Amino acid sequence: MQTTDAQVRKLMKEYGKSGKIGESGLKAGMSRNTASKYIKGGRLPSELRSARTWRTREDPFAEHWPEVVGRLTDAPELEAKALFEDLMDRHPDRYEPGQVRTFQRRVKQWRALEGPNREVFFAQEHRPGEAMQTDFTWATELGITIAGARFPHMLCHPVLPYSNWEWVAVCRSESLSALKRGVQEALFRLGRTPTYHQTDNSTAATHNLGSGMRFFNDDYLDFMEHLGMTPRTIAIGKKHQNGDVEALHGALKRRLEQHLLLRGSRDFESVEEYETWLWEAVEKANRLRTKRFKQDLAAMKPLTADRAPEFREKDVRVTSRSTINVNYNIYSVPSRLIGEMVRVRIYDDRLEVRYGGKLQLATPRLLGRGGHRIDYRHIIWSLVRKPGAFARYKYREDLFPSLTFRKAYDRLSETCDAHKASLEYLRILHLAASTVESEVETALSLVLEEDGLRSVDQIKALVGKTMTCGPPNMEPPRVDLLSYDRLLAFEREAAS
Repeated sequence: MQTTDAQVRKLMKEYGKSGKIGESGLKAGMSRNTASKYIKGGRLPSELRSARTWRTREDPFAEHWPEVVGRLTDAPELEAKALFEDLMDRHPDRYEPGQVRTFQRRVKQWRALEGPNREVFFAQEHRPGEAMQTDFTWATELGITIAGARFPHMLCHPVLPYSNWEWVAVCRSESLSALKRGVQEALFRLGRTPTYHQTDNSTAATHNLGSGMRFFNDDYLDFMEHLGMTPRTIAIGKKHQNGDVEALHGALKRRLEQHLLLRGSRDFESVEEYETWLWEAVEKANRLRTKRFKQDLAAMKPLTADRAPEFREKDVRVTSRSTINVNYNIYSVPSRLIGEMVRVRIYDDRLEVRYGGKLQLATPRLLGRGGHRIDYRHIIWSLVRKPGAFARYKYREDLFPSLTFRKAYDRLSETCDAHKASLEYLRILHLAASTVESEVETALSLVLEEDGLRSVDQIKALVGKTMTCGPPNMEPPRVDLLSYDRLLAFEREAAS
């Protein structure tokens, strides 16, 4: 049985207590002679073994290894798995998939012994109040729901790297509007401003110059100037340069997960309630960073700027289709605005359409490109006059406000010809736009349960019953002016 390092350590410990070789050897599980050898030598078994310089089995890659080394030398970024797959393609009878792990270990060893030098990362010393780092992170993994509905979202996450003080703001994308809101939420809570603001190379702050280089957007530069900070960014592809905020992403989400478990529910009534809960959780973490945070505050200058607008404005002309195109997405607007130039305020989560300085429409903002959001209320008045346009309308699917309306159209299509089905369904939509959509939907559900939907008249009859209750009949009150006369007389007597 081979003696282990742990046994020898035990031997040395016991021998130091008693000074007896035999007794110490027994307690360490070895003979007196073995114990005497290690006590006299003063070295562990692992230190006595010489490194093995021979192979115990034949190298399976010896034949083609010089070729592999040549390819690694020319392209060090090649991965071992890709190289092995290439070897199997060129020598199918020589290698098999089960050898991939051996090959990967061999490549790993070559990189450590003979490969090119690797990039060295240098730990940086942060200075109090010098900079704020801001980055975005997805928080959908937390499983948050708003009023029962799944809530995909991101967090804008500003951090002071010296003290690790942090703040968050809920957002839906890495937009400039989201960046503005997140940074301002943090700064106005601090009441002070660092010298620099550091971001990665996201499109919220930078744009591509076409040569692989990136530079700051004009809007972002204006925002930084307004707040009195100097913008700086990390090198392209060097996420570690934003390391403090990147590292805190994981810690933040782990902390939020624990708070959610303690809360017992991941559902919130509104986004505002959820964000307030987030701020309370982050504030608890910031209490543990008080000492260095005070140094951060002392080194920063007071915040003197007013809050900058957290939206961008764009002038857009309304098309004959009663739509506008904003950031490559289509939105419907009231048809009375057709042909007019409207001003659109683009927030992170919504659009506001204004005409003549007055708000005409507020609608959730679409992410990405090529999307569309058509509100049937904006176009139904024209569609009921042109029902033939419904069948091949490009955005027809947007004209089914819920599954109940979709089922209603399908039922009409089964019982009527195509033109009649379209006409009756559009009349139902017209009724929903003219009255209350929820009441029309309830009436549709009742009629569909009876399997007898044939025309809009059935729905009108049910909706009419629920809407016939007008204001109560009340007799106008009779005003007794004599009471006022008595009050005035009393005041005159008191005065005299």
